[in-house]
Amino acid sequence: MTTRQDCLDRDAADPLGVVRERFSLPDGVIYLDGNSLGALPVAAAEAVRDVVERQWGGDLIASWNKHGWIGLPQKVGGKIARLIGAEADEVIAADSVSVNLFKLAAAAVGAWGRRRVVLTEGGDFPTDLYILQGLAGMMPEVELRVVAPGGIEAALDDRVAVVLMSHVHYRSGAVREMAGLSTAIRAAGALSLWDLSHSAGVLDVDLNRDGADLAAGCGYKYLNGGPGAPAYLFVARRHQAALRNPLSGWMGHARPFDFVDYYAPAPGIDRWLCGTPPILSLTALNAALDAFDGVDMATVRAKAGALGDLFIERVEARCASKGLVLASPREAAVRGGQVSFTHPQGWAVMQNLIARRVIGDFRAPDVIRFGFAPPYVRHVDVWDAVEVLGEILDTESWRDARYQTVAAVT
Repeated sequence: MTTRQDCLDRDAADPLGVVRERFSLPDGVIYLDGNSLGALPVAAAEAVRDVVERQWGGDLIASWNKHGWIGLPQKVGGKIARLIGAEADEVIAADSVSVNLFKLAAAAVGAWGRRRVVLTEGGDFPTDLYILQGLAGMMPEVELRVVAPGGIEAALDDRVAVVLMSHVHYRSGAVREMAGLSTAIRAAGALSLWDLSHSAGVLDVDLNRDGADLAAGCGYKYLNGGPGAPAYLFVARRHQAALRNPLSGWMGHARPFDFVDYYAPAPGIDRWLCGTPPILSLTALNAALDAFDGVDMATVRAKAGALGDLFIERVEARCASKGLVLASPREAAVRGGQVSFTHPQGWAVMQNLIARRVIGDFRAPDVIRFGFAPPYVRHVDVWDAVEVLGEILDTESWRDARYQTVAAVT
């Protein structure tokens, strides 16, 4: 059985140990919610201060050229590309995940003639489904086909234009097998569209190796870009000439500063821009991505798996017979950077944990989630978090009325 000293020894030998110093973490807090909002990188705070005070404050509008603001979407996209197995000219930072999924799904439907079916699974991240419902509502010729989990391949036919899937399931942390599904979708003549929100920055994603066609993801979870950070999208080079951005805003124009009346899409990935880039938040994300400098993503994934394995081991030993049921895959190879358990009093248990400065999160109706961001979460953090969880369940301190009121959670 793993001891706390074993955890300290593992941390001392951890090749990612020095990366933790790149983050500003509150004293005494065990932060296991990087799968919802990443911790603050030191460099991001410094960069935002500089762009506000020196660039915007001192150079005003000249900063678009003088400080390279106009090229930030491409610069940030290039940094993300390295983390997801793409080329720099296949990724651009823009908008939100929801907007990017709409753009990509609509473009895919529009490019395939008689193919008008958008295919996805039920029980996936709700906003992804909402976006597709909105698309189908706007375009009566589009059919949204929602199948039961695991039913994608059986539902493929010659009417399917695009298939939207989350690479890592938001509730369980289960990882879909990207290469096999992408191959099956391509063989059926459709395009694969992957939501990478819970995998980029924690798994060794390789979109080009695995044959993905399209993808989108957020900047605020494992990429640590800050609350509401810009998202990004990926379009494989082989599709860039054929697909058109349905939100044909001026920043996606081939000559945005000619101010002509007729829209002409920019070549390549640039056509997926729409409105003016949000420079303050892009600056934070750009600086945050530097925390991955010199970091090998296979090492990150290996540590995420080890932290999750340790958490499961410790919970099942320390909290046995306390009502917790594992809701994530047990095998690290098919689990993302989080571990979920169910508990009948999940909300109250999590609120009690947060009050004890162990921060995870809750998903209705009964799921408590714990995210393990390898750049800054240590093995000893996992050990200590489970000790606190065990004390809460032993004493049933979650029964305190302070932890019973259900409020909105993000």
